[in-house]
Amino acid sequence: MRFLVYDRLLGFGDDYWIEDDRGGKVFLVDGKALRLRDTWELKDTQGRVLVDIHQKMLALRDTMVLQRGGEPLATIRRKRLSLLRNHYRVSLADGNELDVSGKILDREFAVEYDGELLAVISRRWLTLRDTYGVDVVREDADPALLIAVAVCVIHLAEKERED
Repeated sequence: MRFLVYDRLLGFGDDYWIEDDRGGKVFLVDGKALRLRDTWELKDTQGRVLVDIHQKMLALRDTMVLQRGGEPLATIRRKRLSLLRNHYRVSLADGNELDVSGKILDREFAVEYDGELLAVISRRWLTLRDTYGVDVVREDADPALLIAVAVCVIHLAEKERED
């Protein structure tokens, strides 16, 4: 499954569609304006909220939190020791972890679980400057979760770059 995500989705207060590789609308990113923390909702085409995405307010390192149905889903933060590549740890609510690594600022990275590739996020496949692809490799993976992880990691990397 390949999805097209537009850079502008990281804007606040605006709504943006994520499309499949055939141009069909799949997910709506609903940016919430006028909030104290960075906040989005990832919705399906019927308007149901699939994943709530927000920045954790009180944390030593920048941290993003994902929730589904009001319940914790995952916490995302940069690994402390990652010298050569960008590495982020996604701590899932069930105790498992996903590893995100690669050239995050270039939008070239992989999401893995226990050493197995779940998704590749890349601009390389695309000719549109403001678009990157999320290629979900495993059929049993949760595309909404992986897209939310991609949004969070890019947001955290861009905030770090600004500081």
